[in-house]
Amino acid sequence: MKRLLFEYAKLFRLPGLGGLSLAPVFGALSIIDTSVNITINEIALLFVIGVFAFIYSFVSNDIIDIEVDRLSNESDKRPLVTGTISKKIAIIISIICIVGAFLISFIFFYRHHSSFNYAIICLILAAVFGTIYNVYGKKISSSAFLAAFSEGLLVLFGAFMISPDGTLSIFTLIVAILIFNQILFMTAVIGGLKDAGHDYLRNVKTIALALGVKITKDNKIFIPWSFKAFGLGIRFITSFIVFVPFIFYNVSYELWYIIFLGLLIVVLMYLSIKILNIKIFDTTDPKILRLSGVQGIIRYSLFPVVLIPTIGIINGIILIIFPIIWYIIFTPFTGDKLFKKPM
Repeated sequence: MKRLLFEYAKLFRLPGLGGLSLAPVFGALSIIDTSVNITINEIALLFVIGVFAFIYSFVSNDIIDIEVDRLSNESDKRPLVTGTISKKIAIIISIICIVGAFLISFIFFYRHHSSFNYAIICLILAAVFGTIYNVYGKKISSSAFLAAFSEGLLVLFGAFMISPDGTLSIFTLIVAILIFNQILFMTAVIGGLKDAGHDYLRNVKTIALALGVKITKDNKIFIPWSFKAFGLGIRFITSFIVFVPFIFYNVSYELWYIIFLGLLIVVLMYLSIKILNIKIFDTTDPKILRLSGVQGIIRYSLFPVVLIPTIGIINGIILIIFPIIWYIIFTPFTGDKLFKKPM
């Protein structure tokens, strides 16, 4: 029984859900500066919707990729590949999650406002883009953009669910773009590098392979300048976007806040450059795990830090440490050791 619980925790990617599922919450919190009141119950419900959305995404992806995952040394231990959880059960879980997300939306948030309709449209599009990515992601090299659009739309979903008249804040758009950029980087750049060694064997089409990334049998990796430019371009856009509210919209801020935000960006850029200049790519290498782990913490931290002018520093700190505490609590449920894998 304990072993089976571990398998379900792995299937759900339980340790990472604390950070990934916050996109709707970030969207809702981003409109506080428009004088909208948000209750803790609404935040909790939006988080649950985010959890359902990502479990659906992960499980449906595993269903579609069962045969492909058998060829990967990293993915061949997934529950559907080993058979510890059946494909039929996984399909039922996927259906429950997608239906559950919409049921919670209608039961707890329905109102006769256009903003609710906008929110549902965003949720539908997020599900559609995510599903298309899962089904065709390995056949279309630019499919990483679909995954990024999917999570960016969850930010807009959360904002529209709370907004009484469809009014959004500049912070809503900023966070949506930031999350889009982060998912694009993690999917196209980190994921592209991680899987380059076996993707070409499976005829998988990715941006990394299209731009010439190659991994030899002894794990030596060649990363061309075109791919480095693509990855750093994403990070440069992120670096610019975080300061847009303060440069162009006269949002009030304190000097320490801008300095701290700048330091986060510098660290994120440094880590990205380090990753894009590695010579050997081994996902079990402690150096790679540290780089990925620290970058994971920084990328999660960036969103609540950007929202500090609207939610306050205490709430910002809570949102920063929440995914870390979640990871520490739930990683043992997968049978893995803490920090053995990135968050």
